[in-house]
Amino acid sequence: MEGQICVVAGYGLGHLHPCMELCKHISSMIYHTTLLFPSIFASAIPPSFLQRPRSQIVQLTSSGRPMPGSDPLRQPCAEDLETHLLNCLENPDLPTPLCAIVDFQMGWTKALFSKFNIPVISLFTFGACAAAMEWGAWKIQASNITSGETRVVPGLPEEMALTYSDLKRKPGGPPKPGDMPRWVPGIEGSIALMFNTCDDIDGPFIKYIGDQMGLPAWGVGPLLPEQYWKSSEPLIRDREIGEQKRQSSLTDQNVIQWLDSKPHGSVTYVAFGSEVGPTTEEYQQLAGALEESTRPFIWVIQPGSEAHIPQGLDDRVGNRGLIIYGWAPQLMILSHESTGGFLSHCGWNSTMEAIGRGIPFLAWPIRGDQFFNAKLVVSHLKIGYIVADDLSEMVKKDDIVKGIESVMGDEEMKKRAEILSGKFEHGFPATSVAALEAFSEFISKM
Repeated sequence: MEGQICVVAGYGLGHLHPCMELCKHISSMIYHTTLLFPSIFASAIPPSFLQRPRSQIVQLTSSGRPMPGSDPLRQPCAEDLETHLLNCLENPDLPTPLCAIVDFQMGWTKALFSKFNIPVISLFTFGACAAAMEWGAWKIQASNITSGETRVVPGLPEEMALTYSDLKRKPGGPPKPGDMPRWVPGIEGSIALMFNTCDDIDGPFIKYIGDQMGLPAWGVGPLLPEQYWKSSEPLIRDREIGEQKRQSSLTDQNVIQWLDSKPHGSVTYVAFGSEVGPTTEEYQQLAGALEESTRPFIWVIQPGSEAHIPQGLDDRVGNRGLIIYGWAPQLMILSHESTGGFLSHCGWNSTMEAIGRGIPFLAWPIRGDQFFNAKLVVSHLKIGYIVADDLSEMVKKDDIVKGIESVMGDEEMKKRAEILSGKFEHGFPATSVAALEAFSEFISKM
């Protein structure tokens, strides 16, 4: 049955990249795929993606995220989607859309798919643990947990019980822990759920969400670049996997030469992704901690944060530290044998990349799903430490120094991280292949 699967990506590269990888997996089965995405991300689609058989793209006209309160169905992006669906249904030469896999961020598209009687599967580009914990926290009214109290979420592992410190976060936008998760309205009316994760990382949480929603739930990830799974060399070159050439203060070769000069497993890699970071005061604390620690480190400084770095830090740490301004070859760093720990915000893609390479964490979550990703790593998988118990306060230098020492010195934890990464040695997880086959069987019976 040669039908078409529409995959609708949300805003941000952390949404687009997993959707591209999902299209590759699905088109390698027996389906045509159409990736629909906001047009502002057109430059992020590598030419190689466009040359794949049974794959096409449709840009949804967009100048940015829809304004709160605006009706996306009245925007040009809705017209683009409707035009595509009309073309498919009116042209017998085009494969018929069988279903749409929709990033929950783009839940507004469900109304249009419904108009054409196309069923929708909701896609979470983050992990099932964060979704399960957000749902569970809402169901047990976690917002009123008091100091010293531990509250178990029925149906979830005991070690994931919620505590007062789980609720301690810096002031931010809604939802707060214990509120209705923001994705709930986005998945209403879906016939199934997909998660960018796999059973080895997230098994109990995938099952929990499926049971709670009364829907099939599949872990079809990690949706990382093909070369992450296929690379015959242990060192992954980010430039070879379609990463755009972005501004960086150092070449890949500079980074490799520096890493090659360091002992096995000795380097702490410090990076907060492209969208979040510590406060100005916390940058000073982090700089002080890295300077005070005796361990080698790589610190990636995001564009716009350069002013937060103390003058002369490079000179004071000398060859013990490598400070990268701008873009960094993260996969290459995580897959190098000298890297031994990752001080991370626990964004989901970064978390999966490091798990697959056996790198333990010092978790410093900053917003959204990162807090429960950190709890997954620290409490469930037991391959990390949290940087501070109270993340509503400024993270202090002494906490960071202590955390680095804990991560880099815990040999038992390093072994657990290695054992978990061993499950990814043979490529894309077998459980995720089975989940994609279950999805195929499910839609063939519709």
